[in-house]
Amino acid sequence: MNILLIYPEFPETFWSFKYALPFVGKRSTLPPLGLLTVAGMLPAQWNVRLVDANVRKLADKDLAWADWAFISGMVIQRESSKQVVARCKAAGLRVAAGGPLFQMEHEQFPEVDHFILNEAELTLPPFLADLENGAPRRIYTTPEFADLHDSPVPRWELLNLRHYASMGIQFSRGCPYNCDFCNVTTLLGHRVRMKSPRQIIAELDTLYALGWRGELFFVDDNFIGNKRFLKQELLPALSEWRRGKIGNAFFTEASIDLADDAALMDQMVDAGFDTVFVGIETPEESSLRECGKAQNVNRDLVEDVKRLQRAGLQVQGGFIVGFDHDPPSIFQRQIDFIQQSGIVTAMVGLLQAPPGTRLYERMKQEGRLDAAATGDNADGTTNIVPAMTLEVLKAGYQKILTHIYSPAAYYRRIQTLLREYRPAHVRYRLRYCHIRALLRSIVLLGIVGRERGRFWKLLFWTQFRHPRLVPRAIILAIYGYHFRKICEKQLPVAALQARS
Repeated sequence: MNILLIYPEFPETFWSFKYALPFVGKRSTLPPLGLLTVAGMLPAQWNVRLVDANVRKLADKDLAWADWAFISGMVIQRESSKQVVARCKAAGLRVAAGGPLFQMEHEQFPEVDHFILNEAELTLPPFLADLENGAPRRIYTTPEFADLHDSPVPRWELLNLRHYASMGIQFSRGCPYNCDFCNVTTLLGHRVRMKSPRQIIAELDTLYALGWRGELFFVDDNFIGNKRFLKQELLPALSEWRRGKIGNAFFTEASIDLADDAALMDQMVDAGFDTVFVGIETPEESSLRECGKAQNVNRDLVEDVKRLQRAGLQVQGGFIVGFDHDPPSIFQRQIDFIQQSGIVTAMVGLLQAPPGTRLYERMKQEGRLDAAATGDNADGTTNIVPAMTLEVLKAGYQKILTHIYSPAAYYRRIQTLLREYRPAHVRYRLRYCHIRALLRSIVLLGIVGRERGRFWKLLFWTQFRHPRLVPRAIILAIYGYHFRKICEKQLPVAALQARS
């Protein structure tokens, strides 16, 4: 049996880093971890091939080789998934599909033969058994949640590792919190389920043996969902694993209450973590209460961010505008918060209501659902009718992006971060991609770019004040180039240039 695993293409978004990847000679930020995990569950005698459309085109010869196509994707990949399904059916392939997109919208894909929904550890085995018996059902689903001790090592050998900027690894699923706009608990539940340290080390060993020395993203929606287990089990194992190794810095996602636990921050940094994404959402407390973001209420959020930075964790932040309780001043307040906190990678989006969330149900009851969610909370669209007028909301959103991604504000924010950021020493092996990034940034940012004066000022300032952070400053400058290119697709170029 020849199985073709297909990961559809992402559109251009803030998170795609499309315009940053060429600086380091990469084609995609992360590989399709879900499909790689599914590959580890397939019968050993099957022939398996992976096509990540973000890395290379899906070729006719791939379709001619295959007996079946297995497709997975997220909501943001909706349109490219439809194109992939159509090509597979035109080639006469049977198609099985799973992942968040198909979990939420399988009714929109009548051409798909079989849906493997929820968590594959539970729903893939019965599908494979029925397939062997010649009678597979169309839909496989379950209300249960998987025991992650049954999850296999992903088959990273199916990848060409050199095309990726980072690798993904998953330690846990589920989140103890209940933000009403978030569908994580709808998909994965509130109970935090974890792999054993032995499993994680086995996955790390596999990647290391394949030659991976780059960044590793723990894709958990809330890495600190079980702090006791982290402190007593996983982080000591990671610290031991990293001894004597070069590279492999870790980054992850966590809730803001990480800033309350100095010991946990220290352990994470010692284990190799240097970046964390935090859902800040908004400085407006009434809006935080509205959406059930209790863990962010009654805090000095700017100081919390700086505490994480001083501990050695660069903070990337998620922000939302469009809550019912957002006052007219929210747009300037978001700008002020982002600038003061030094969150350089600030992903600001309009509020969306994904199906299955409490927000979706409330908007449905109030007759305020307006369209299907795009799955990209930073594309300038919303699927709800906001309390403020849509015109005011979009104008305020454009005001935020125009400011925070203008060269003037963006480079000031890098300096704000570097004044606070105190990363632990991580040994990197100098590679060709680092030299390429430096040379390309000198040309595109330091010579051609309109921000060239600010680029050189940043480099000289960093060299004299924080010389160990020069590589970080260059990386962040490259990110800024990508963000501005994306903004130019949403905003009038003249508005961005006026802020330069």
